[in-house]
Amino acid sequence: MIEPSTIARFTSLLGPKGVVTDPEDIAPWTSDWRGRYHGAAAAILAPASTQEVAATVALAADFGVALVPQGGNTSMVGGATPPADGSALILSLRRMNAIRSLSADDNLAVCEAGVILSVLHDAAEGVGRRFPLSLGAKGSATIGGLVSTNAGGTQVLRHGTMRALVEGVEAVLPDGSIFDGLDALKKDNRGYDVKQLLIGAEGTLGIVTAAALRLVPAIAARAVGWVGVETPAEALALLRLVEARLGDSVEGFEVIADETLGFVLGHIPGTRSPIETRTPWHVLIEVDHNDMREPGPSERLESALADAFERGIAIDAAIAANEAQADAFWRIRESLSESEKAQGPALQYDISVPVARMPAFMIDAAQAAQAQFPGTTASSFGHLGDGNVHFHVRAPKGTSNGPAWIAAHGRAINAFVHDAVVAAGGSISAEHGIGQMKRAELGRLASPARISALRAIKAAFDPKGIMNPGKLIPLPEEA
Repeated sequence: MIEPSTIARFTSLLGPKGVVTDPEDIAPWTSDWRGRYHGAAAAILAPASTQEVAATVALAADFGVALVPQGGNTSMVGGATPPADGSALILSLRRMNAIRSLSADDNLAVCEAGVILSVLHDAAEGVGRRFPLSLGAKGSATIGGLVSTNAGGTQVLRHGTMRALVEGVEAVLPDGSIFDGLDALKKDNRGYDVKQLLIGAEGTLGIVTAAALRLVPAIAARAVGWVGVETPAEALALLRLVEARLGDSVEGFEVIADETLGFVLGHIPGTRSPIETRTPWHVLIEVDHNDMREPGPSERLESALADAFERGIAIDAAIAANEAQADAFWRIRESLSESEKAQGPALQYDISVPVARMPAFMIDAAQAAQAQFPGTTASSFGHLGDGNVHFHVRAPKGTSNGPAWIAAHGRAINAFVHDAVVAAGGSISAEHGIGQMKRAELGRLASPARISALRAIKAAFDPKGIMNPGKLIPLPEEA
């Protein structure tokens, strides 16, 4: 445990507003949002500026105190949960919530780590621009966390992950020094790209305090369609057809099993199927235009879907008649995780495989998992266009004790699914990161060269091991 005298030193540095010690105030931040990981912390440190973060980290380094960076605490892999033994303090970036600059001319926003994603969306809209990354937790996820986990979302097909959207970062390194890399230079050949090392590092190499983010023009017009298809293979054929007809205006392409759609319709009030025909699989498509040239996106999408019907790819389809209906289509997609959770205990996997292999994987892996673990059901949904789906294996119906079921079967199911992913040439983490949930599996499946490189980078940046301990880097016994 960390001594009260040590906490007093941080209080002296940050003031009473910068240190939280009341156990009731700390408690909500010591567990992950799924409730799978539970930690303990004697205090939450909440600096209000980059300089305060630097001073806090320097003091922690002097005392050998580990720090767990935290934003909105929306990690899907336990990446922001402190250790259970109380050996670390939470370092919250939530007070650092300023948008330092927003330029429509430069198509650039400089945001502090604690800025909530939806706040940036609204601010960019106010200057006729948008930040093209969105996800279900946009109302609580923060910029620092999104950078540190290299977040993805529903617009990766057109705009890429956070790696493609981050033009520069400001960060505090484990010795308390400030890395000032916010200049958004198109060309910079000064050796190793420290920015890219920090993106996706999950707070293990330093603490991102601000980021320069690429903006794009606001949408002038969009079309959102819902298409019923027979198999994921037809969904991929539809994607290639739509891409050929509409080019890079295709912003979103999500595939959903009919069973998963049924979970939403049965659990989320006010939702209804966009099409009348019951089809085994569904595709949600968004096409965006930055100007009002004719033909508009609805006409172009309608023409492409007509071609899909002629080729026997599509079974039924609907194009949203207005913005409210378009939002209703997207509400179904954004409610999938909530409705899946309501079905009962499940093991969720955020995986990627090469796009061409994804349709077969979605069918074969589900059937294989159900055969290997009788009574379970399995299905997937997600971003077919970038090879990333969320694959779920649900406990047998009637399972009342979820933690007990996961404890009894989780390791075997994890290994089974991850082995299938690796056999297909994929990754066990597409957009959620490794955290502590996948650390051992990374150690089991990654090549010795990858593990060696990860450990060498970690040791070079953080020789005292104070940055987000127990996350991302496999332990010696796990590799």
